[in-house]
Amino acid sequence: MYFLLASGDFLTNFEKLFNDDRAIELPINIVVMLVVGMVALAALVAIIPPPTKNMSVNIIHSGENGTSPVSGNTVMIDSSNADSFNIDVNMTVTDPDGYPVRDANVVLRGLGGVATGVTDDEGCCKLFTADGSSLSLGSNQNEGTMDLTISANGFYDFEKTDAVMIVRTS
Repeated sequence: MYFLLASGDFLTNFEKLFNDDRAIELPINIVVMLVVGMVALAALVAIIPPPTKNMSVNIIHSGENGTSPVSGNTVMIDSSNADSFNIDVNMTVTDPDGYPVRDANVVLRGLGGVATGVTDDEGCCKLFTADGSSLSLGSNQNEGTMDLTISANGFYDFEKTDAVMIVRTS
């Protein structure tokens, strides 16, 4: 008999649950919060700055320090100077539309030395290795390369391995 009373109470409570309109508020509140959240997310995405761009690099002249530079990225070194030498490299850095990239940090490293510089308002940079950072080729090494790294605000970092070629001439 107790089971019948319990089951009767269960049916009464079950009918009350289906007739209760308060339960409809929860799904509506969830949908409203979801829509408001999506609008807030869309507003945040809209204020994010545009994606960064790539840089174009053009090595105009390169050469051994004290000699007249030649076009391109190959530096010819006399055999007598291969133990310790300095180089000069002139380059321009532009964006994809051809506009100069200002204040880009430029680093050229390799062969035991490093040259650093910053681009000017025209996107030009002259790199040179100083006496404290002289380059050298090994006794059995007839050529070597230097790697170029450029970083600027609003642009992807530019990295080029073997950007400058050093060749020993006899």
